[in-house]
Amino acid sequence: MHGGSRDGDADMALSETPSGEVLPGGNMGDVVRIGATVRRPTGEWTPRVHALLRHLRGRGVLLVPDVHGVDDRNREILDFVEGEVPQYPMPDWVWTDRVLTQAAAGLRSVHDASVGFEPAGPWRSPVHEPVEVICLNDVAPYNMVFRNGSLVSFIDVDFASPGPRAWDLAYLAYRLVPLSEEPGGARDSEERRRRLRLLLDAYGSDLRNTELLAVVETRLIELAEFTAGMAEKSGRPDLRQHAELYRRDAERVRVAAAEERD
Repeated sequence: MHGGSRDGDADMALSETPSGEVLPGGNMGDVVRIGATVRRPTGEWTPRVHALLRHLRGRGVLLVPDVHGVDDRNREILDFVEGEVPQYPMPDWVWTDRVLTQAAAGLRSVHDASVGFEPAGPWRSPVHEPVEVICLNDVAPYNMVFRNGSLVSFIDVDFASPGPRAWDLAYLAYRLVPLSEEPGGARDSEERRRRLRLLLDAYGSDLRNTELLAVVETRLIELAEFTAGMAEKSGRPDLRQHAELYRRDAERVRVAAAEERD
């Protein structure tokens, strides 16, 4: 599930192949555009993800791409969503309150529409209890498509799985408040506190900042372990670096939670 933009600089340009245009991103597999569609590798989780996308769109949630089955190369076929997909280093407009509130409200609409969807797998990501909704599990600016600074779609949702609402909210907070080493919107503790509250209010959650931060820490520790395992299997040093980053950020979040309690 991918969107793209032709507005980036040369290193983000689409490259031609005999079978389509290779899109930027696709960290876990090649992503190719053919006409108005995107083709991506499939897995045992693909039927459940496709069923989820159809379910969401059937409930009136158009913030996910439409799905068109599988092609003769066993690649999933999804709509190409026109727009800009921001990449690191993020442009300044990503850190506006408008983007933060749109992302939180959009996630709430996806979660609400997923209630009642059959949670049985197989899923690509682990299931987390309590199961309240279907989590997208990688809700971040680089998996969103924007037009004129407005959110139009979440993409790359093949890591979706059942879980609690806070699990997705935690990762969105991590990436968009942000709570990482990456420079961004929350440049001091007061701004971090304000943006956390803004995110929770836009979603409509009654969680306190400290409660969400505790979930963020747990989320990052699990992500570090998963990424370290992927690094061992693939031999990719960049994944080892990512795992270390997640561990540092988990400690950063633990300290932030302690500051919130003071």
